[in-house]
Amino acid sequence: MALKLNESCAVVTGGAKGIGLATTKRLLAEGCKVTIWDIDGKAIDDVIAGLNSKGKLFGDVVDVTDKEIVYSAAARAIEQMGKVDILVNNAGYVMGGDFLDQPDEIWEKTIDINLTSFIYTTRAFLPGMYERNRGHIINISSAAGGLGVPGLSVYAATKWAVWGLTESLRFEAINAGKKGVRYSSIHPSYIKTGLFEGARIPFPGSLLVPLVENHDVIAKAIVESAIKKGRYSPKRPVTVNLTARTRALLPDFLFQKVLMLLKIPQSMKTWHGRR
Repeated sequence: MALKLNESCAVVTGGAKGIGLATTKRLLAEGCKVTIWDIDGKAIDDVIAGLNSKGKLFGDVVDVTDKEIVYSAAARAIEQMGKVDILVNNAGYVMGGDFLDQPDEIWEKTIDINLTSFIYTTRAFLPGMYERNRGHIINISSAAGGLGVPGLSVYAATKWAVWGLTESLRFEAINAGKKGVRYSSIHPSYIKTGLFEGARIPFPGSLLVPLVENHDVIAKAIVESAIKKGRYSPKRPVTVNLTARTRALLPDFLFQKVLMLLKIPQSMKTWHGRR
């Protein structure tokens, strides 16, 4: 059964910008209490000051790559809101570039933020969800979590891993008889602004997988499709679904030819990221 948002409490990581902020706004509009975690304290203050949250919005400066900081912040969120029913693992990092051109610290940071932090936060909040047999963990994966993309090798690796983590935990909950604890993995393609600014699939692939217009498109998928309707793996745009289906139907050499024809492997050549 889907959670009643006006009776729920959520933590959104990376909640002061982008998808996290858009999701926070939608959750607040549904009457949900929300604690946003972000590394940027000023951004948190600006969000809290700018939203009419009626006392339902809280913020905490959290480095999600630090296990002890995460566990301490989780305890504060539970104390402040009384419980945490919804966890949106949204914190993310991307640095485009070919694999051999990236220094070790880049791939280490990518793994720490995009994968390891998801494990820390889940370990912090899942016990309470199991105890109440009530909760929903939403992990932001990517369209690159089902398709390797040149210039995004380690990022793609983390997003494939997030999908695998989500699916494994989903079945663990079923095996444990905790059917009230749900999971969703969200798979957005390139968004016009934010971390992937500048990235775009050239024609003709752009006809099949257009850019996502704004962060609220993904926030809507999180709140309306994942939380309210219980969808496991929403993808935006919905044509991203064709990737897995095409891969399943075609021999590998044909699948590669289709990708090259659509120019999907060229999509990171114009990337410059958030400015």
